[in-house]
Amino acid sequence: MVIEAGSLAPPTPGAPTGAHALLFYKVTCPTCQMAAPPMDRLERAYPGRIAGIGQDPAEKLEAFSRTYAMTFPSEPDLPPYDVSNAYGIEHVPTLVVVDADGVVADVVESWDRDGLNRASGRLASLLGAEPAVVSEPGDGLPEFRPG
Repeated sequence: MVIEAGSLAPPTPGAPTGAHALLFYKVTCPTCQMAAPPMDRLERAYPGRIAGIGQDPAEKLEAFSRTYAMTFPSEPDLPPYDVSNAYGIEHVPTLVVVDADGVVADVVESWDRDGLNRASGRLASLLGAEPAVVSEPGDGLPEFRPG
């Protein structure tokens, strides 16, 4: 079961200090491929506050980032997927927002437009920034797509 808001976030290699968001993904996941470019809007809105946790080797993560225009850094989480398991990740993509005290503030599994926009707003609030829109109706992306 995925980690719940209010839980203490497990230690995460490559995670920014302070309030941040983690995107768990796998390069072969079609939903992750679709979500990658819009998720990079978070990096542009909140520079240095987004980190990827990819369930693939570093070279595959780098190629994925180039192909799908993701500019935030990603760390590999290889079998037995210690970081993903610590967060209870069952579906990718999953976005986890963590506050400055290391407490999970929001979690969104799969591609969920409303959930991702809500999580973006939550991160913006934690950072004292204007919220970025991840996706909106009419942008060609579905409202929901399972991971």
